[in-house]
Amino acid sequence: MTARLADIAAQAGVSEATVSRVLNGKQGVAATTRESVLAALDVLGYERPLKLRQRSAGLVGLITPELENPIFPAFAQVIAQGLTRQGYTPVLATQTPGGSTEDELTEMLVDRGVAGIVFVSGLHADTTADMQRYERLRGQGVPFVLINGYSDKVRAPFVSPDDRAAMRLAVTHLAELGHRRIGLALGPERFVPVQRKIEGFLTAMRDQLDLTADQAREFVQHSLYTLEGGQAAASALLDRDCTAVVCASDMMALGAIRAVRQRGLTVPGDVSVIGFDDSPLIAFTDPPLTTIRQPVPAMGQAAVRALLEEIGGTPAPHSEFVFLPELVVRGSTASVPASAPSVAGRT
Repeated sequence: MTARLADIAAQAGVSEATVSRVLNGKQGVAATTRESVLAALDVLGYERPLKLRQRSAGLVGLITPELENPIFPAFAQVIAQGLTRQGYTPVLATQTPGGSTEDELTEMLVDRGVAGIVFVSGLHADTTADMQRYERLRGQGVPFVLINGYSDKVRAPFVSPDDRAAMRLAVTHLAELGHRRIGLALGPERFVPVQRKIEGFLTAMRDQLDLTADQAREFVQHSLYTLEGGQAAASALLDRDCTAVVCASDMMALGAIRAVRQRGLTVPGDVSVIGFDDSPLIAFTDPPLTTIRQPVPAMGQAAVRALLEEIGGTPAPHSEFVFLPELVVRGSTASVPASAPSVAGRT
């Protein structure tokens, strides 16, 4: 049965143009008006367009960048458990190189009538990405929450670790061990968590070692969030005589340890290494990795609570819930070697 705009408009008491906007999922229509148009469809016996059908109360989408980094399965497990306890069924959608994009996965989930979506380390963390994709999603009436990354252009709840505090913890620990040439290995600078880590690192290097921002930036190396990326970044920092390397992920830290050993050096005898995340099993590496523990359980539970509030009709504030990380000291950090060069020797 083909819907006639005039009939729907008359039943809903709105213009045909408004009906057209609702049926095509356009923005700029009040929620009450949208509901009137959808109710008119039901009264007249017309079938709602697929994207406008009542969303299942049981399905919630979870989009992650990939699953090779153990931190993402850890988030998925916490979030899935939280949703399951509340009677929802999580639908995990994962991006892979050459596979589906975040936008394609989002569209797939919306087409399946999910009640809401949780994005983990998505495009919302990329300062060069178009944030209108999230406004379009909101215009479709789909609640969502974003983890790791923040944009003031997106009206949604955000959940993040305190990246600046994490760097203060790492640098302070290494400075107390006598290290003066401390390197930072992390991902591309366009990402919000990366920018925040750099800010925290520069501040900590100033407070702990009395270095200027320019002096401290000599010890910042960008790479990829992979084992190979950590190896490449650490190798560059070792060329600058760094005696310690702080990495933005545990995977990068494992690569840094490989780079140290390739030079015939030891961890932590010659070079100390700190990771970030406290991924599952990372305590059992050789040596056990000192790392910054990302509070995954608390963050995941907060994301679930915020999303379910939105699904239940109580809009969560457009704000960021920031969680304090924790330094977990294990065997990959130790006092600076007696023969280590000073900062003044190179800067």
